[in-house]
Formats: sequence, structure tokens, C-alpha cells
Amino acid sequence: MILFISGLAIVMIASSHSADKKVYEIARLKNEVNEMRSAFIDGRSKLMRLKMESAVVVKMKEKGLLPSVIPPKKIKIKSQK
Repeated sequence: MILFISGLAIVMIASSHSADKKVYEIARLKNEVNEMRSAFIDGRSKLMRLKMESAVVVKMKEKGLLPSVIPPKKIKIKSQK
């Protein structure tokens, strides 16, 4: 009887250690997901700032290009039927 109870205690302790390992792994993965999400949001906000017209104008001025003063015109093509 004592051997049976000892065997059950060993199985219970092993199961508890296994569950603890899984809990720590889940916590580590949640932290990693949060870090990746914040890096993604940071990268997306940097991209939004780079795509703004004012940022593009500044970059193009450095290269010697200026925005057009003349507004664009529509080109209409009449069908030849």
C-alpha cells in the first residue's frame, strides 16, 4: 500500500512540474508576442510618417526636385466611331 501511494505521489509531482513548465512557456511566448506587436506598430508608424507628402517633398528637395506649381489636367480621348 505504501509503495502504491508513493508511486501516485511521484506521478502527481511529475505532473505538477510539467504543468509549471507549460505555464512558464506560455508566459514567455505572450511576452514575445507583445514585443513583436509593439515592433510592428512602431515600424508601421515610421512608414506612415515616411509616406506623408511633406516628408516626400523634403526628401525630393534634397535631390533637387520641386513639386509642380501647375495643377494636373485630365486628358480626354474621343472615340473615333
